[in-house]
Amino acid sequence: MLFSSISFIYYFLPIVLILYFIVPKKMKNLILLMASLIFYFFGEPIYCILLVFSSLSGYLHGIWIHKLKNTTYKKIPLISSIVIGIGLLMVFKYTNFFIININYIFHSELALLRIVLPIGISFYTFQILSYTIDVYRNEVEVQKNFLNFATYVSLFPQLIAGPIVRYQTIEKELTDRKHSFENFAYGINRFIIGLSKKVLIANTIGEIGEIFASMNEKTVVIYWMMAIGFMLQIYFDFSGYSDMAIGLGRIFGFHFQENFNYPYISKTITEFWRRWHISLGTWFRKYVYIPLGGNRVSYIQWIRNILVVWFLTGFWHGAKWNFIIWGLMFAILLMLEKWILKHLFKRLPSIFSHLYVILIVMLSFVIFNSNSLYESIKNIMGMFGLLKIPFMNQETFYYFRSYLFVLIIAVIGTTPLLKYTIKTIKKYKIGEILTNIVEPFIYIILLLIITGYLIDSSFNPFLYFRF
Repeated sequence: MLFSSISFIYYFLPIVLILYFIVPKKMKNLILLMASLIFYFFGEPIYCILLVFSSLSGYLHGIWIHKLKNTTYKKIPLISSIVIGIGLLMVFKYTNFFIININYIFHSELALLRIVLPIGISFYTFQILSYTIDVYRNEVEVQKNFLNFATYVSLFPQLIAGPIVRYQTIEKELTDRKHSFENFAYGINRFIIGLSKKVLIANTIGEIGEIFASMNEKTVVIYWMMAIGFMLQIYFDFSGYSDMAIGLGRIFGFHFQENFNYPYISKTITEFWRRWHISLGTWFRKYVYIPLGGNRVSYIQWIRNILVVWFLTGFWHGAKWNFIIWGLMFAILLMLEKWILKHLFKRLPSIFSHLYVILIVMLSFVIFNSNSLYESIKNIMGMFGLLKIPFMNQETFYYFRSYLFVLIIAVIGTTPLLKYTIKTIKKYKIGEILTNIVEPFIYIILLLIITGYLIDSSFNPFLYFRF
């Protein structure tokens, strides 16, 4: 079930909200847990068992770690938790990747397993590991109530595609959270903003990729439209989902961390990754990079740490070599920035560093979005006119003209321009009064437009389902 679907918006969510707010406080987590399992069942009926098993494993390992915390054996349950969590992820997500590569290297003919990737497994596995590691480090109290822990793991607002919510972020809110009209209103508004980003912008721009794939005669311009389109699509798709998750969380009294902070205004790749998928970057920094020594080690060890983290970041996104190359590409760029590029960009106008980031990120997403390394290279060659194709033709011009407006709107939407404009208007009393009157009508109109779009269109992909 997608957040951006009629069944979720007008059936599932209203029923859950009614049940949640009419039951007493002690039953609210039960309602959330039941709703989350039903929500997951719609997408993965069989793998509901895996979700419950993973939750039970994390819960029991937390108690085991807590019981042995003052003994010399406390690492045993931690290692067990990591092995089981990562082991399940490896089996379901990476088994066929290893079989394919073994067959290629040894010219064998091992059969691929018929395994379907469980939705959200990359996200809830990392959430469970963050809990058991933090219990081991004495950074959080062990959760002895399985209902509360299972609610944390399976919470439907962020179950499918994050943000990756660390246990300590909502530890207190699992048992004592506040509900208010302000939180409810903020949550609804934030949800509609995310829904708009996903349905009205990401879905519309995503059509460019479908057009590109079906075209017989491609041009340089359509290659650039594909690259720019996907860069914008993945941002509005994923940040839109994060907005919806944060909004839903706030409705139920949870404060999830922000996951995106206008990454396309960055002037370095380092800054970009502080603004893009913040929860994933935070997870790898806290549980991989810092334990390896971070940057407080020798240059050789620091290089190793960077390569390990970005190899894992790429591999986390998918079981293909292009994801690994994508991750290692950023590792190399981050090292080059530290040693060379940051000194160069200090001497140049900031526009050059900004254009550098946009170009690098765009090319990286071409690699990210390809089905193979060969396809990645071909697409990049097409962008730079190395495939002996025309620069533009009549068909390309038609699509360029058709999608230019939404692309311009999307580009503006990647900046904080609208946010700052509204903030400036609200500085004046009359502006604040008018804004408060107009905003509810804008959200209602947006919801009506989205509803019409969802009823009329069958194109409603969600990119991060594959992760």
